[in-house]
Amino acid sequence: EVGSEVTLDTLLDLQEHDTTIDRLRHRRETLEERAALEAAQGRLDDVQVRLAEMRARRDEAAQEEQRFDDEAQSLEAKAAEVERKMYSGEVASPRELQAMQADVEQLRRHRRGLEERELAVMERRDALNAEVAKLDEEAATLEAEAQQLRDALAREESSIDAELGSETAARDELAAKISSELLEEYERCRSRARGVGVARLVGGMCQGCHLSIPATEAERIRKGPPGTVAHCDNCGCILVP
Repeated sequence: EVGSEVTLDTLLDLQEHDTTIDRLRHRRETLEERAALEAAQGRLDDVQVRLAEMRARRDEAAQEEQRFDDEAQSLEAKAAEVERKMYSGEVASPRELQAMQADVEQLRRHRRGLEERELAVMERRDALNAEVAKLDEEAATLEAEAQQLRDALAREESSIDAELGSETAARDELAAKISSELLEEYERCRSRARGVGVARLVGGMCQGCHLSIPATEAERIRKGPPGTVAHCDNCGCILVP
């Protein structure tokens, strides 16, 4: 025999607080905003991966374009230098002048080929720039959506946390009135019976698991000395007649 009849009734009040706390914690963990945020963040992560890949391809194209441009300018500079020598009077030999003219034409053919390749790369870079801009816009939209969900989630969590704080304080105040032995027994029963440590015995039925116990056992519990701790044969919780 532990405690008193009043203490057993107080245990029912404690169970009510614990049930509310469990419900609030479950509600906090399963908020719709949390699932929506995870989904939005997943979409944002996917877009950011694609965006990083597209930026890398664009930057690579820009580098390739610059390389072609540098090579084309270098070839034009060489051709211009050969032409300068041709018209400077430094070279008098017709055969040498003819060879120099051929060099100029070859350099400029090569330059035109590079410029055509540069133009193709430029067009590819422009297309990649457009794709980057599109993904940037999509990422910004998703980030704004995710931020709204973060704010909504924070508000819901704050509201639930306030309720949890109030319930926990009331629960702790009530627990202080119960003997440590009975409180430990209650916690053991709660851990075994999915959160239900104590329940009212109504007729021959345990209100914790809603299963009946033998009539003789129910009668024994009802007629037992006040404060006697009895358990449900089905779920193991403490029964309060």
